[in-house]
Amino acid sequence: MLSRVANSLYWMSRYIERAESIARLVDVNLQLLLDFRNLDDHALDAHWIPIVQSSGDEELFRRLHIRATGRTVTQFLVFQAENPNSITSSIAQARENARMVRDQITAELWEEINRLYLFLYSPRAGQLWRESPSDFFLTIKNGSLLLQGLTDATVVRNEGWFFTQAGRYLERADKTSRILDVRHASLPAKGVPLVPSQADALGWSAVLRSCSAWDAYKALHGAEVQPALVAEFLLLSDDFPRSVRFSVRHLNTALRRISGVADGRFCNDAEKLAGRLLAELQFSTADDIFDIGLHTYIDVAQAKLNAIGEALFQAYIFQPFQTLEDHELRQQEEQQQQFGPTAELP
Repeated sequence: MLSRVANSLYWMSRYIERAESIARLVDVNLQLLLDFRNLDDHALDAHWIPIVQSSGDEELFRRLHIRATGRTVTQFLVFQAENPNSITSSIAQARENARMVRDQITAELWEEINRLYLFLYSPRAGQLWRESPSDFFLTIKNGSLLLQGLTDATVVRNEGWFFTQAGRYLERADKTSRILDVRHASLPAKGVPLVPSQADALGWSAVLRSCSAWDAYKALHGAEVQPALVAEFLLLSDDFPRSVRFSVRHLNTALRRISGVADGRFCNDAEKLAGRLLAELQFSTADDIFDIGLHTYIDVAQAKLNAIGEALFQAYIFQPFQTLEDHELRQQEEQQQQFGPTAELP
């Protein structure tokens, strides 16, 4: 497979997952405001700015907007063209990557990406946003889930498929950790947190809902929300499909299917780093997380996920530039290997 094709499939998948995660995060936090009363400007700023921080785009947001309000944050994360990680920008970039490999994806997949793109850039999207933000975000989430279903149901399990899987699960692990990090300010720097207040409990339940994890969490732990249990579930669960551990396990599998290397071995840094991170998650506990602090643990995990993405790029996408002299030298070396060191070359 050409490296540019692999790159486009990988980023197409990442951008679709990114748009869905942003839609989940903003939708739940808009609904969470309905549970609070008498919030002043400072409280509203404290509610919205962690969401921007979790996206990693606070510096850009500060350049574009004076204050963090519901209007400015949602504009920035949903529609802002200057924000490369907004929902509209993510879907546009997913569509562009899909267009570049149109012959590598199915017609059904292309048509759905194109439909979602055209919806977001149509007057109908703005009208639905004004009338019902919840329905707007539901359209984005359903579109993303439909794209994932079409990918699972119609795409051949070849190298391209595994690059899309790697992109999806790397992005999902990153975004789940970022959604969880939104609530770190309500916790002590280190140590297992105490019983949360009612307001904090609502915030932690919002984190679960952002990941569609509320029902799964209740089935395992009941309706009482404990920050330590929420963090353990979203970081270390091996069964919940949006947890970091689950995502890294599938990322690790995809990387090894691309190269053909068996589990327990590696042939590039991406596989080595993914396998190492998976082992750390498999043998970690909630106590390990809170001994160093949730925010610190998540920061370290995000750095490791970024390193895996960079190593994947170096292994499969990046092609070092070669000068004409380098090319000629390479040809001479190949000829010498073919004819032997004493043969006369034409």
